Amino acid sequence: MLTLANSLPSRTSVNRDKRSGKSGKARNTGKNKKRRKRTFTEAIARFVIVMMILSSLMGIWLFFTPSGNNIRFLMADTLITTQHRHWAKYIIGQAELDRRVAEYQAQFEEMGTERDTHTIQTPSPSVEEAEKEKPLVEIEEVSGKGYQGYVLTVNDPTKIRLGVPAKRGKGEKVSSMVARTGALAGVNGGGFADPNWKGNGFKPIGVVISQGKMYYNGISSNASTQIVGLDKQGKMIAGKYTIEELIDLGIQEAVTFQPRIIVNGKGQIRSQKEGWGIAPRTAMGQKEDGSILFVVIDGRQLGYSNGASLYDVQQIMLDHGAVIAANLDGGSSTVLVTKGGEIVNKPSSEYGERYLPTAFLVFEHPEQVDIPNIWHGLRPQDIDAGKK
Repeated sequence: MLTLANSLPSRTSVNRDKRSGKSGKARNTGKNKKRRKRTFTEAIARFVIVMMILSSLMGIWLFFTPSGNNIRFLMADTLITTQHRHWAKYIIGQAELDRRVAEYQAQFEEMGTERDTHTIQTPSPSVEEAEKEKPLVEIEEVSGKGYQGYVLTVNDPTKIRLGVPAKRGKGEKVSSMVARTGALAGVNGGGFADPNWKGNGFKPIGVVISQGKMYYNGISSNASTQIVGLDKQGKMIAGKYTIEELIDLGIQEAVTFQPRIIVNGKGQIRSQKEGWGIAPRTAMGQKEDGSILFVVIDGRQLGYSNGASLYDVQQIMLDHGAVIAANLDGGSSTVLVTKGGEIVNKPSSEYGERYLPTAFLVFEHPEQVDIPNIWHGLRPQDIDAGKK
């Protein structure tokens, strides 16, 4: 006869069954973890293999096809215009980098040698014309493939003066120059010594001429330099000149920079391949009627504006009727400012607007503006370009 005690499983067997159930679950869990780990590892391995194949195909395309080589050199040229120029050697090699920089320098020198013969029409307006007179400054937006920017038109070139810093030892933001002097507008000007891209903006490159006077001279007496500026009548002068030649031309406002991109109505850059990469740009030009054009292109900002080549800037100038035009300092220096110091564009510098030695400023009454020579008595060799 079966008793109640015999009909129930013993405590020992129940516990053994429980332990057996737990250990089974543990074994299944362990197997699942191993399976997931193996699946993840296999996925990573497949991803790595696919990336290696794609990288190999990309390398073959970049180095062994015409279109790939064009992209590779465009990337290198773009890096050459930045503070990371040395990175370009990883794309084209150190020897090719050195050769390309030397080639651009020689090309820019050659582009500045043809003598400019353009004339400007600056007739005295009649009363009727005066009533229909254009505003002194006009700003329009421009855009193209991969870039956004602005064109500032100054309809009277004699209203432009070169601004310089107010305090010795450090450059000044263009917005500060505009606000301080009461200018209607301002655009960054010439280049400056910038050791390790940490310069203080106070030591210009080449020459600075303001109000017909030599404010700064960093070249030897017999040397020539590529300048961008205006004479006493408001005619734009750009190209390679000696100091003596500039004096004979009646130079009024000028900075050193290059290259000149339009001369006698002809573009000097033949194609995008010679456009010196993609970057923020500033350039100055003049139309036959005497009006001055400043092209300001933003760059290095994905999703907004990557930047423009010098060829792009040249075409914008030609489309707007420029008969002469030249490049100004670009990159993180590029800035367009209006009355009161308001910045119109989007400068690319991660540290904000840069401190600069020069800017082209527009005034309603430039003859009333006092712009002292902040470099008076200083020798170029005595200026520490990196001292904060």
